[in-house]
Amino acid sequence: MSTAKLDGTTVVVTGAGGFIGSHLAERLVREGASVRALVKYNAPGRRGWLDDSELANDMEIVAGDITDADCVSSLLRGADTVLHLAALIGIPYSYTAPRSYIRVNVEGTLNVLQAARDHGVSRIIHTSTSEVYGSAQRVPISEDHPLVAQSPYAASKTSADQLALSFHRSFETPVVTVRPFNTFGPRQSLRAVIPTIIAQCLSAADRIELGALDTTRDLNFVENTVDGFVRAAIAHDDVEGLTINLATGREIAIGDLARLIADRCGSSAEIVSTAQRRRPGASEVDRLLGDATRATELLGWSPAVSLEEGIDRTIAWFRDHQARSGREAEYVV
Repeated sequence: MSTAKLDGTTVVVTGAGGFIGSHLAERLVREGASVRALVKYNAPGRRGWLDDSELANDMEIVAGDITDADCVSSLLRGADTVLHLAALIGIPYSYTAPRSYIRVNVEGTLNVLQAARDHGVSRIIHTSTSEVYGSAQRVPISEDHPLVAQSPYAASKTSADQLALSFHRSFETPVVTVRPFNTFGPRQSLRAVIPTIIAQCLSAADRIELGALDTTRDLNFVENTVDGFVRAAIAHDDVEGLTINLATGREIAIGDLARLIADRCGSSAEIVSTAQRRRPGASEVDRLLGDATRATELLGWSPAVSLEEGIDRTIAWFRDHQARSGREAEYVV
């Protein structure tokens, strides 16, 4: 699929200082887009991972707040396309601060949708998550799988997804919902499972401490996910109003994942499950295995980077960036 449609267009990325958002903003710059990147305003003036980006000077970086409707309206004025990634994403924190997740994930999405309507934006890419499916009732999980939120985070994202679809149905808003399964790679926060395994391996720990070891995940390297976003942004109009999974169709148990990573790090550490790392019982998503048929058929997308290659590249990055590895957690929105 040619990305020439992006050349010279104005593309807004919300959550551009975060893990996926920073990679996406850089990819869009390379594709010739004029990128307007929203990062969370903070007193020190930090811009998340864009502080380290060699392409930061090629973007218009805007400090603001996704929950401020006036800020979002100003951000979207004159934009052709919006890729909306700004969100609170930490599942454990959602158990103690659920109202924050409603404010950021639901009200923030409403602000984007309303501003996009007001300013005639031609395409909105709304970011979902495979967590909205809950534990798989059938596999592979296609887009018509029931939505079963098992955490306040998942509930907030389910609400945001439905809000986005309602704007398409009610107002013909040109929105596409992209639903990535478990993305990993360089810049990811240490609270995510692959970075925390890598960090423990690189610290020469005797034990790798995790939560549940028998749960499974469908893990997708960040370059694959970013490519799916870009393809959704330039796809034909028949994708509007649809939800599209970005998944590999391969699952791995967390215990097996830890062993794979440890072996590739040269670690013989024991892998153990600890109570303090486990989610509340009924909130644990036991199995995720995605079906990306729709992405393949409509976007021409498939994951180009394998799990093993992605892990090797992520380990190499963490070896070089251990001092910075958790800092972007402040800049999710």
